[in-house]
Amino acid sequence: MTTVAVIGCTHAGTFATTSILQHHPDWQVHVFERNATLSFLSCGIALWAGGHVSDPKKMFYSSPEQLEQLGASMHMRTDVTYVDVNAKQLEYKDLETGDTQALQFDKLVVTTGSRPVIPPIEGVNGKRVLLCKTWDDAVRIKETASQGKSVVVIGAGYIGAELAEQFSTINIHTTLVDGADRVLSNNFDKLITDQVEAKYRQHGVKLALGQKITKFTETEDSVTVVTEKGEYTADYAIMAVGFRPNTDLVRDQIDTLPNGAIVTDEYMRASNPDVFAAGDSAAVFYNPTGREDYIPLATNAVRQGLLVGANIETPTRKYMGTQATSAVQLYDLSLAASGLTQGGAAVRGVDTVSTELVEDYRPAFMLSTAPVTSILTWDPKTREVKGGQFCSTVDISGAANVTSMAIQSKFTIDDLANVDFLFQPNFDQPIYFVGAVAMKACAM
Repeated sequence: MTTVAVIGCTHAGTFATTSILQHHPDWQVHVFERNATLSFLSCGIALWAGGHVSDPKKMFYSSPEQLEQLGASMHMRTDVTYVDVNAKQLEYKDLETGDTQALQFDKLVVTTGSRPVIPPIEGVNGKRVLLCKTWDDAVRIKETASQGKSVVVIGAGYIGAELAEQFSTINIHTTLVDGADRVLSNNFDKLITDQVEAKYRQHGVKLALGQKITKFTETEDSVTVVTEKGEYTADYAIMAVGFRPNTDLVRDQIDTLPNGAIVTDEYMRASNPDVFAAGDSAAVFYNPTGREDYIPLATNAVRQGLLVGANIETPTRKYMGTQATSAVQLYDLSLAASGLTQGGAAVRGVDTVSTELVEDYRPAFMLSTAPVTSILTWDPKTREVKGGQFCSTVDISGAANVTSMAIQSKFTIDDLANVDFLFQPNFDQPIYFVGAVAMKACAM
């Protein structure tokens, strides 16, 4: 009988385990998870803090019991302490009893996820400095939202941006700190982030941008975040500055990116073909650049996890890569994007140009309409679509999915400009804004 060891069970681990047992119900699958829960949707933490979650138990879509019913041997609250990839052996410790054991495996699935980036800053491990990743973190943040009167959120990416928004809507004095000079600088270009920053200011959020933190100082009832340019005191601070792959167990035994993300082939196999990786522990193939990249998103984790089961015995189904398609709602603004921004292209050394368009999403004769900001990023030589960003007070999330398919299919701006998009006054203009911005690009 084939024995599989799955280390880590959030999104990638949950879907990998499910997929393996669906394809091979007679295999012995051992799942190791440090926490007491699995499948936690951490994207809901900010919404829970702001009072927009009906039941926090619904932030979990699976459980140890469900995986056991499929046939998995679950080792919850268990830490894998050692892995020998070539010898196909691991050692693990029960965090409740302290007991240690070893397991011989035939296949190894590394779905250890990521851990928060914690910069080596004085005071960063203080009691009033919280993280935003796990269920335990979520509980502490929810308590902060119900008891605190002020907070400093550190990091203006998606997670920090959502936390700052939600805290400000429940009358908690909020300061948002980031070393970059714009909010969401890795996700959107300036034409859109300017609109987001205006919303923050309208809701009383203090923006402390372009500021690096030098230390934290705590008292009995407050924490002060000290930056190069100022000091910000609040009841709590929340670190949300990003994630790094949690792959120390195997990092020196298989090929990784410099940051530790495991490099896999298109069948999710690592450099050792009996080792598979998925989710935040793994690199992704980023279609806009045609290169390996590190993009920790639940969508990537789910798709990669499912492929582990399909390919764990025989290479069968290829990974199609990712465009890092994502969206966020901040106040009344809907923001969605796929692929490269102009800033992201510059960081990666990719030559692109961007075309911007602001126009109402439906005809002027309608009783109401609203402007949509569209930014299309494309290769000036091949004319291939490389990215799209959209922002409006109406739901424009579908535009990011359209752009994602265009990038994956290697559409040019000419192709995108001639797609058969619907027209109906309730929904859009005679020329859908995605097609319209592509037409503007073609005219350049």
